[in-house]
This record gives sequence, C-alpha cells and structure tokens, in this order.
Amino acid sequence: MVKSHRPPPMIPTKFGGYVRRHFDHLDSNDLNICQRALDRVLAKLNFAKDSEEAEQAAAVVIHLYQRGVRDEVRLAVLVSAARGP
Repeated sequence: MVKSHRPPPMIPTKFGGYVRRHFDHLDSNDLNICQRALDRVLAKLNFAKDSEEAEQAAAVVIHLYQRGVRDEVRLAVLVSAARGP
C-alpha cells in the first residue's frame, strides 16, 4: 500500500497571499537562526520591527527555514531579494 503525501493546507495571510501551514516544531536554536536572519532583513530593508512588512518577512523566513534553508545569511539574502532592492 502506497501512502500519498498530502501537503499541509494553505492558509490565507492578511497580506493577500497564502502560506502553507507546517506542523514542524522549531526549537530554540531554530528560532535563534530565524531571528538573526529576520534582523538582517529588517536592517537591510529599513523595516520597523512592529510593521506589517516585518511580520510578512518573518513568515517568509520561517517558511524558507521549514523548507530547508538553514543558513541565516542565505535566508536573509533570499527574503531581502524577494522584498526589494
């Protein structure tokens, strides 16, 4: 019997996009990597930490991390490139 892999459901964001809901748990080391990547993105793009842009960037950082991008510099580069010059 072959099990079919069903991707996690898509959930809407308040920014008009969709994000896949993941059930992977992140530990404190994972969160530290994501936080450092997000801090780089916010500094590069001059986003306030409490802005909608920062919230959206954080969601993308987590999404990419869960997809296997584990290097904080690479995460920041990918998110920054997706957001603007």
